[in-house]
Amino acid sequence: MTDDTRHSAFRDAHTDISTAREVPDTPQTRAPSYRLAFADDDFLCRDELRPVRLQLELLKPQLALDEAEIDSTIVLFGGARIPAPENKGAAKTETLGKLSAFYTEARRFAQMMTERSNATGGREHVIATGGGPGVMEAGNRGAIDAGGHSIGLNIVLPHEQAPNEYVTPGLCFNFHYFAIRKMHFLMRAEAVCVFPGGFGTLDEMFEALTLIQTGRMKRVPFLLFGRSFWEGIINWEALAEAGTIARDDLALFRFVETAEEAMDAIDNWEGKGEKRGEIPGR
Repeated sequence: MTDDTRHSAFRDAHTDISTAREVPDTPQTRAPSYRLAFADDDFLCRDELRPVRLQLELLKPQLALDEAEIDSTIVLFGGARIPAPENKGAAKTETLGKLSAFYTEARRFAQMMTERSNATGGREHVIATGGGPGVMEAGNRGAIDAGGHSIGLNIVLPHEQAPNEYVTPGLCFNFHYFAIRKMHFLMRAEAVCVFPGGFGTLDEMFEALTLIQTGRMKRVPFLLFGRSFWEGIINWEALAEAGTIARDDLALFRFVETAEEAMDAIDNWEGKGEKRGEIPGR
């Protein structure tokens, strides 16, 4: 519920923040202890307040997405360093330049899915990315191509970073905690699409796979774009042969190469919505 629609008999918190700025300047009112707790940055950033900050970071995007009436998302994970085709000549390595093809596929896939989303009034199948450059930019850009909106879940990093220009401004969020950010990626996800990437992409991919594998998250279409890339960096068969994962775990995901293959895989995914170990129909 927004401030504009809320009805309460109690005095509004914004009003008290404004009023507190006008109090007489005295030694007492200058003391940090006199600041309103919810308007005191130093207080909110204390180590003891970490549980409150975690809760706030979970709640703020949740309320905003609820108010935007977004019911389901299509999550795109992928590398921030993968260039758009028009910029592949500036790529730091030849391989990165070749991977620009996945920027194109991410953009095309996001456009196709957003066209489907538009038919629901933008409530379902909404593209959600990390809000940064590379594959993330491609996803948000594809949503713009289709005349729709998209979500960007950015995070504060030690080096300078800003959201890409294609994220819908009112659906662009900034995080301090990686864990809460990853929760928001998956809370509304009806499909997860993973493009080539680095440590961050691998982290996001394996956490989501683990949640599905352990039954903590329902099965959703889980697509890895670029078989040769993924089989080149991860020996999936060796994991199954060693017994460190079950052979059935290899069915939790599927390789695709193009946007069209991804759309078809999502539409024809078996076991969608089930949890591992569930008996179908129960």
